[in-house]
Amino acid sequence: MDLRKKGIIAIVLAYLIWGIIPIYWKQLTMVGSDEIIISRIIWSFVLTVLFIIVIGQWKFLMQDIKLLWQHKSSFWSLVAASYLISLNWYIFIWAVNNEHIIETSMGYYINPLVSILLGVIFLKERLSKAQVLACFFALIGVLVLVIANGKFPFVALSLALSFGLYGLLKKKVRIQPTRGLAIETFFILPVALIYYIYLIMKGEAVLFNVEPTIVFYLIGTGVVTAVPLILFAVGAQNIPLYLVGFFQYIAPTMTLILGALVYGEQFGGIELLAFSFIWLAIIIFSYATLKQTKKLEIS
Repeated sequence: MDLRKKGIIAIVLAYLIWGIIPIYWKQLTMVGSDEIIISRIIWSFVLTVLFIIVIGQWKFLMQDIKLLWQHKSSFWSLVAASYLISLNWYIFIWAVNNEHIIETSMGYYINPLVSILLGVIFLKERLSKAQVLACFFALIGVLVLVIANGKFPFVALSLALSFGLYGLLKKKVRIQPTRGLAIETFFILPVALIYYIYLIMKGEAVLFNVEPTIVFYLIGTGVVTAVPLILFAVGAQNIPLYLVGFFQYIAPTMTLILGALVYGEQFGGIELLAFSFIWLAIIIFSYATLKQTKKLEIS
């Protein structure tokens, strides 16, 4: 199998897992979102470090940590990134288990557009006319929901903004993705452990008070976190960036279908209108990105 096919298979599998992951979180509705997220942090760290040891990259992990410490800007950027991605995970889990799956879909649909705006603000990047138009249509989609429902889509925008800022910080740090995940989770690990001890002392930790199946699911949070990230890393390294961007819409499309058809969340005319503007924005954005990429490849 050539590297391009390997990359496409890996990236599609990653997004498919992310697309169906709400089904997994729905198995843990009896567990508080705070305990799920700290379980996810702890077991992600454990399983990722074990994977690094198995593939013989422990030495490189130690080198990465030493190098990060020598470059304080990258070190603190990764610390901040670890807390942002943890916040993103928490919002997503809370949203799934509180009937906001469709709103999470919106968040990840508009995430690329939020990332563009953050690039303009913090990296002084310029927007093309097509990108400005895409952002305009996405804004209309959000405003439709605000005006029609009388409430702000906090979940969607919080997911898009936290993940966008995470990506912005990660731009400053050049590190192999799997080892980067281990270091990120290490930075947040002390907080997770302290909070878990707090829950145990208060007698609120579900881990020691439920059937083995739930314990298995809690430990499995590390697997469902690490596996798609490793697949994504393999894919991103072997296919062009525009293909990565194209495939990224698999996940929010699947979560939208799950929310509307499987879990019966509201998706009426207003939601369809709002999403239509967002889909139009994505089409314009994707076309502009593809055109720009091809120009760069030719030059």
